[in-house]
Amino acid sequence: MTDQNTRLGILLMIVTVFIFAVQDGFARYLGGGYSVFMVIMVRYWFFAVFVTVQAMMKPAGLRAAVRTRHPWLQFVRSVILIAEICVMVYAYTRIGLINTHAIFAVCPLLVAGLAMPVLGEKVGWRRWSAILVGMIGVAIILQPDGGVFSPDSFLPLLGALLFALYSLMTRLTTRDEPAFISFFWSGIIGCVLMTVIGLPYLTFMPVFDLFILAVYSFLALFGHYLLIRSYSMAEASALQPFAYLQIVFITIIAITVFDEALRMNIVIGGGIVILAGLFTVIRSRQVNQGKALRVGQR
Repeated sequence: MTDQNTRLGILLMIVTVFIFAVQDGFARYLGGGYSVFMVIMVRYWFFAVFVTVQAMMKPAGLRAAVRTRHPWLQFVRSVILIAEICVMVYAYTRIGLINTHAIFAVCPLLVAGLAMPVLGEKVGWRRWSAILVGMIGVAIILQPDGGVFSPDSFLPLLGALLFALYSLMTRLTTRDEPAFISFFWSGIIGCVLMTVIGLPYLTFMPVFDLFILAVYSFLALFGHYLLIRSYSMAEASALQPFAYLQIVFITIIAITVFDEALRMNIVIGGGIVILAGLFTVIRSRQVNQGKALRVGQR
């Protein structure tokens, strides 16, 4: 990949995480007044329409574009993604955007730790040490004796675990088939399941809230599209550090719009978690480069 593509990929990643931050602000607003299930259901309606249109535009046709070798794996990862989104939106309404994202930042560390049992990847002592340090950061954030600790504080931890599993399962499905297939089935399966779950919670909404819901659904879709575009232009290891800017954008929105407080334990603990996560990304890149070098020398 050229330096120009990498710079463009980084720019797209920054725009993407800004869109995700705004999207989460809308989700916090909607989740505070309506059923989370209904909000996510409408989001998936947009998602399903988009991926269906995309699939129909593929040169090989709809059937060829969405044929998968892993139907059960696609189903399980889609269910996990649904659960993760619902848990995170609910967490926004319970402990706020700042606290939720500070704890959720542990997700890359969970991906690194679970890569061994799920993908069979070797995880060395350096990355295990980073995972331990990251967990210490989470403990500082939670502060059972006076921080944000409560049963609700475990919601973003659960969300991080679910998203880590979803990410690893996505890696499994994309090893031998195009990423769009996984993208398509996430939208279709999610739409069907969330419609079944969410329809009983469908309620009247004023025009303004309907507009907010439509914008939220569009931003969720557009953000994922830009995310895919950014990863097609640059390596994940080059983009991941910029993904943490979402926490900065989230903090600004949370303080200015929702009047949330930024406590010192969140700053310190969140900083530790982010640094530990960045270390695992850098270390993973070094390991992969070393493997590629050894293969090239054979």
